[in-house]
Amino acid sequence: MRASQTISRGTRAVSDPVRTASARLPGGGRLFIPQGYEPGYDYPLLVWLPDPRADFDFARAVSRVSLRNFVAVQPAGVGEAAVWRAIDAVRSRMNIHADRIFLLGRGAAGSEAFRIGCRDPRGFAGVVSLAGRFPLDEALFARLDAVRRLPMLLCCRSSDAPAEARHVDRTLRLFHAAGSALAVRIYPQGRGLSRAMLGDVNRWIMNEICGPAERVRAPLAT
Repeated sequence: MRASQTISRGTRAVSDPVRTASARLPGGGRLFIPQGYEPGYDYPLLVWLPDPRADFDFARAVSRVSLRNFVAVQPAGVGEAAVWRAIDAVRSRMNIHADRIFLLGRGAAGSEAFRIGCRDPRGFAGVVSLAGRFPLDEALFARLDAVRRLPMLLCCRSSDAPAEARHVDRTLRLFHAAGSALAVRIYPQGRGLSRAMLGDVNRWIMNEICGPAERVRAPLAT
């Protein structure tokens, strides 16, 4: 029996492959199982942080990143403890590559992804923020050697608001001064998560996974 059938046992079948790939985890949270799931393969895991202030279709967003490349989970609550509970719940059911766990979030959840990733940089393979500001005044570079080796991506909309442009500029200056890398993608004004944005997320993560080993998993200073 396939993994998706096992986890979804007892639910009414539906025709939409996106919906059938999404299931509830015990204790809450949402799980996305990629099409053609292979139990013998160690999958990358996308941890999508919930944003209680915004409507978010978890299954639809993950499917637009990729239907096949990743297992994904949306934790039941907020904060680092909820993230690790969700990760542990998925790893007890699915084959997950321990060094390929990525944090993602939209808006305020994107800012929270930056916080959690920078506070535990060895625990994650990368951080993606979709229109969520980097928290500049929270001393998130305290573990500088480890944070320098944490790949991060900021996807944002073009804005006529001077404050937004200044914040992006300050963020880039901070990363430059710290010797850390931040990839930035800027998209035309619009609402929601566009296919172009989510396609870029897929390409960026796959580049981090498949890129040169010396770049992806550079050793940490001791």
